Amino acid sequence: MTPTPRHLVLVGLMGSGKSTVARRLSQRLHHTMVDLDAVVEARAGCTIAELFARNGEAAFRDMESRVLAAQLASPEPSVIATGGGAVVRENNRRALAEARDVRVVWLDARPEDLVRRVGATAASRPLLADDPRGALERLDRERRALYGEVADHRIDTAGRSLDEVADAVDTWWRMQCRSGGEEEAS
Repeated sequence: MTPTPRHLVLVGLMGSGKSTVARRLSQRLHHTMVDLDAVVEARAGCTIAELFARNGEAAFRDMESRVLAAQLASPEPSVIATGGGAVVRENNRRALAEARDVRVVWLDARPEDLVRRVGATAASRPLLADDPRGALERLDRERRALYGEVADHRIDTAGRSLDEVADAVDTWWRMQCRSGGEEEAS
């Protein structure tokens, strides 16, 4: 029998609303909210942009993997907002797939919507560089299948407010908890 889910993990491209939706869901569900990027920054003692500049993307991804593994092993129920690229590492995808008390929701947003949402913060995001739209379109092509691989459920965020997205995730999560996670994900 599949155990009742303990951790709700949100994946998706940067700007898809993972951190904001996770914060809202953690309040509703009375779970700890974990923003993996914020935890990495706290442990590194610098911003992600600075970590990229100093040590490169590989060092950031290594730290991100360690933080994700530790959080998935935590006995305390949580809502986890991953970084947009957490799925690029196979060990992260495997950890998400093998954890029986974890459910993963993909917040799927179109690149054109993400450009608008990311807006002024694009300069502080190392992977967006000089061409946020082009970078987001490329990242979407590269990561779409990976998000689909790890997701138990996909939510199309187009035309939805962050509250509506949180409502949709909340409804699905509560169904998973009532059924012990055995209901087929859509």
